[in-house]
Formats: sequence, structure tokens, C-alpha cells
Amino acid sequence: MKIRPAGIGSSNADWMGSLSPKLSAMPLKYLAVPGSHDSFTYWVDIHAPVGPDQKAYVQYLATVFRQMAKKVMVKWAMTQNLTFREQLDAGIRYFDLRVSSMPGDPDNDIYFIHGLFGHKVRDGLSDINSFLNRHKKEMVFLDFNHHYAMKAEHHTYLIDMLKEVFGGKLCPVSPVEDITLNYLWENKFQVIVFYHHPSAEGCPVLWPGSRIPAPWANTTKPLKLIQFLKTTLDLRSKKGAFHVSQAILTPKVPTIAKGLVWGLRSYLVERNLPIIMSWVEEQRPGLNGVNIITSDFVDLTDFANIVINLNKLLLSEPT
Repeated sequence: MKIRPAGIGSSNADWMGSLSPKLSAMPLKYLAVPGSHDSFTYWVDIHAPVGPDQKAYVQYLATVFRQMAKKVMVKWAMTQNLTFREQLDAGIRYFDLRVSSMPGDPDNDIYFIHGLFGHKVRDGLSDINSFLNRHKKEMVFLDFNHHYAMKAEHHTYLIDMLKEVFGGKLCPVSPVEDITLNYLWENKFQVIVFYHHPSAEGCPVLWPGSRIPAPWANTTKPLKLIQFLKTTLDLRSKKGAFHVSQAILTPKVPTIAKGLVWGLRSYLVERNLPIIMSWVEEQRPGLNGVNIITSDFVDLTDFANIVINLNKLLLSEPT
């Protein structure tokens, strides 16, 4: 297929609210939803310490080579060009979030992280909440799946922050089959938060990570990735969970060494996107099909539109 970049000025800001009544009555686990991988990496701070998610030798190299090393890390840490606001306007509704405390931070705050530290989590959540305030029929999945250098008090701080920022928009843990857009609209719920840590156990508005499996291929080879995506879809749970298909390639140390100066986008993503996006276009949502699909650099193709339009296939199915 030919890669088609997302159109400048195009918007899917209200795509959920514009779905047909047949689709809004279906469980969300049957709909196709576009998501972003490492959603927050559109900005990382080269002046901050290297993150605790990195191996010791990476932290050592960054200490020795300082800004030079971090400038290289940026090229491999960034997986998105668009801000949260821009991703939301484009139609992205699932966000892959990794968080950490920062060594030496006097405020003891929580930051997004992927090799290097990004924005404060509170700032990102506030941007998302502002969007939801303007688009009452849109909802988001926030998947907090990695936590680094976080003690009990950090988790308490983050959980309280989520409740404070989103308040009544938070959807309580419920049977997945009951979660339709109609149900969310009726109850004014707009946010489903998954929190992959025991600290969230017993909290009625934080969903366990087991409700949203996201199998990871961990490969640099697009054909191996596609086979993995097919296999994991066949094994997808029929009840009780959403499902994430991670349509992403993962660089390994030799890959980074070969493409050091080019970075993730130029060396690995752009050249393999046509194959990956061809697979996405061939999918079908529904009981045995795709649900949430994530991608790196969601603006490089018409990714969100392609995924959203898969839902039209469900209109031809008998009610």
C-alpha cells in the first residue's frame, strides 16, 4: 500500500459521538479504536537525568557523554510527534502511559518516561480533561502499564491526582460486556483508567491491567510482527477484557547501533509502515476481531481514519 500521511487540519475530534446508534449500542470491546504507543513521547527533557527504566550501561554512557548521548537517546525514545491534544483531535482514544518519579525532584512529582523524562503527568491529564470537557461524547482509555521508582506514597499521589483531575468522568470497574458508548453517555463517564500495580486494588474507578491485555511481539521484523498479531488475535479472550494489538516494531541493541544517527522513525518505522498498515487495513472488529490498535508516529499515515473506518464493517452484520 502507499502511505498516506494524515491530512493537515483533518479532525476526528467527535468520531465516537458521530457513530451510528447500532455501533454506540455495541460493547466497546467489539469496536475498533485507534491508540498510540508511548503516547507522551512527543517531548522529552534532555536536561533531566536518564530514566530509571534504562539499563545501567545506558545510564553510565549518558553520564560519560552527557548531552551528546541524550541527543541520540531522543531519536530512539520519541515514538510520537503529536501532543495529547493533537492526538485526541486526530481520533486517538487509547493512550499507553509509563510513569516515574524523578531523582532529586524537590516536588516529588510524577513524570511520563521513556528512556528520558517527559512532561509532568498532571499537565498531560489536564490537557486530556480539557478535551473531554469540550467533547462530551468522546471517551479515552488511559493505560498506566509501567511504574518506575515509585514508592507507596507516589502511587497514592498519582491515584489521588487521577480522581482529582477527572472526578465523575471516571468509569467504575464493571463487566466489560456492559461498557457501551450509550452506557458511558448515560452516566457521563468518559475515562477508563487501567492501573497495572497492586496499589490500585480495591479502588472502584481503577481497572486492573488484566482487563486489557496488550501482547508484545518484541521484534524488528514486520512479517514476524504480523504473524504474532494474527496469533494473539486468535487467542483473544472472548469475555471479560478489552484487547490491544500493538502494531509496533521494537528496536534491539544491534538495531540501534546500526541506525544510531537516524533514530527510530527514520531507521525502523518509516520503511516498515506500508507492510504494517496493510495488515491494519485488512482487519475487522467484532467478537473475533481487533479492538484497540496502537502505532508509533500516528501522524505518518492516515492511521486513525483507517482504524475508525473499520467499524463500518460492523454495520452489515445482523443485529
